[in-house]
Amino acid sequence: MLKSNVSYSTDKDSFVAGKSCAEKAVVDLCETKVAFLFSSVKYDQKKLIEGAKSVLGTAPIIGCTSSGAIIVPDGVITSENGFAGMLAIGDDETAVGVAASERGKNPRETGRKVAKEAMEKVGTDQKPAYFYMVASPAEEEEYVKGIEDVIGCVPFFGGSAADDAVAGDWKIFTNDKCFTDGVAVAFFYTNKPMVNKYTGAYHETVNSGVITKLNGKRQLVEIDGKPAINVYSKWTGKKIKDLMGMNLLSSTITAPLGVKDRLGSLVAIRHPMVGNEDLSMNIGNNMAVNTAVVQMQATVDELIDSTGKTLKEVRTKLPGEAGAYLLVHCGGRKLGIGDRIDEVAKQLKKEAKGVPFLTIFTFGEYGTEDHGENTCGGLMLSFTGFAQDK
Repeated sequence: MLKSNVSYSTDKDSFVAGKSCAEKAVVDLCETKVAFLFSSVKYDQKKLIEGAKSVLGTAPIIGCTSSGAIIVPDGVITSENGFAGMLAIGDDETAVGVAASERGKNPRETGRKVAKEAMEKVGTDQKPAYFYMVASPAEEEEYVKGIEDVIGCVPFFGGSAADDAVAGDWKIFTNDKCFTDGVAVAFFYTNKPMVNKYTGAYHETVNSGVITKLNGKRQLVEIDGKPAINVYSKWTGKKIKDLMGMNLLSSTITAPLGVKDRLGSLVAIRHPMVGNEDLSMNIGNNMAVNTAVVQMQATVDELIDSTGKTLKEVRTKLPGEAGAYLLVHCGGRKLGIGDRIDEVAKQLKKEAKGVPFLTIFTFGEYGTEDHGENTCGGLMLSFTGFAQDK
């Protein structure tokens, strides 16, 4: 039977925080198959990992820094000294292979590399049942392509490393690696089901247009042949001066853009991040010319309520009882929710029904939906439940 524990620490000493998390997380676990570890950028991540390893030994560790806080059953965990949280999973019928690498020259090739290494860690050349991924917020789609070059389209979940101020201070880490730019994966070999719900939980508006010009893959220059910010300003009624520079990031949290997958089952949210002087927008994920972009909408109340509703959907879709939940929540959504984040914690605790859960705040979220392909987006939720039994 799959069993899990969640722990956390706000000790100012990074080593002590890692050790404390691990000691609490392994209680009554027959064998820890993977330990998800998430922390504040204020910690020394290498010392944090050393502290965890002093308890876990060679058990696989994977994780990243979380933006500003984490949420556990006890509530929102944050501290001026730093914070860390761990979700440890034990199951005698599950094997997990963890691998990581810095970016290197080619992120797609790096994706292939970590996929092969994760399989080798388990001693197999077979694809996993599903996998978790964490990457730096830049080239997530390329890492996924590389991984899928090796194992095909296997369901995945996860999110990008984050910091407290979009300053590039995030870190990705495993047992033996800690870096800013790259990717890490955990391949799960198991006969127990996993359910992932991947959603932005926004409403479509009547505003849509065709992307007619991009600079690279993440700078939206024109919609319907007109400057992107001009079009967005007309759609939303927001003043252009309020959409320039980093103002765009916070101005678009409740009214982002969306792109539909090929089946129409998923609207992947595209978060406008920076408004440029040429009236183009820097976007948080890849886009493509001659595809449609839709203006989405949600109130802060709806952003909060979507968390409980999404976890309830995961719980009800999961066959049998849940053994653990890993809940990836966009850091930008947290920014929009602001000091009402405690309301999210209450909803998650209610819907978890006593099952251990850990929520992290990321700068990009990953998942798949209703026979679609593995997708990366922003301002989204990627909520995952692990079944106790077959």
